[in-house]
Amino acid sequence: MNPQKIMAEILAMQIIPRVNNELAEQLDLKPYHNSIGLVTLTIDDVGYVALDEATKKADVDVVYAKSFYAGAAHASGPLSGEVIGIIAGSSPDEIRSGFDAIQQKIQFDTYFEAILQNENHALFAHTVASCGTYLAELANVKVGTALAYLIAPPLEAVVGLDAALKAADVELKVFFGPPSETNFGGGLLSGSQSSCQAAADAFREAIENLARNPVV
Repeated sequence: MNPQKIMAEILAMQIIPRVNNELAEQLDLKPYHNSIGLVTLTIDDVGYVALDEATKKADVDVVYAKSFYAGAAHASGPLSGEVIGIIAGSSPDEIRSGFDAIQQKIQFDTYFEAILQNENHALFAHTVASCGTYLAELANVKVGTALAYLIAPPLEAVVGLDAALKAADVELKVFFGPPSETNFGGGLLSGSQSSCQAAADAFREAIENLARNPVV
């Protein structure tokens, strides 16, 4: 069955061509980081994957990425969404290239899935075939490593992670212990691309089975 996709929406994208020195210091920018780009989206984990994609398609670094408490449903304003990301590069052109990569990733292949077609019950079972610098640093792996990025509501996340780790030759690199800022949980698993895909499939299947029979 094809998943019912829950797509993220970009709410705002802004470029600061030459960032103020004091702000640059607070963001821990490198000397060559003259320009920054800011983006907000409605789904945080989709945003993190898209930010990582920007580091692969443009000469930019992710210098700031944070989820907002309680998620997009309780956003602080119409342009806030669920996450803010900041990329930095040498010029506005590099930032625009990074933005293009973010938009492409969000529009075509990175999304949450409705569990058993229920949009109020969602998971993220995404295989990153080759990670960029942002996710590589987060997971403490080499750039280019395949990752399974697995997220679900708190109880479902733990059950799903257990199933994923048992089903494939993967290693748990990061455990997002529930609750996160958005009241979810999950983890980053590393392995071959096929192993990561198998882990993602097992994660999804375990959570769907749980949703059918939540009390044992």
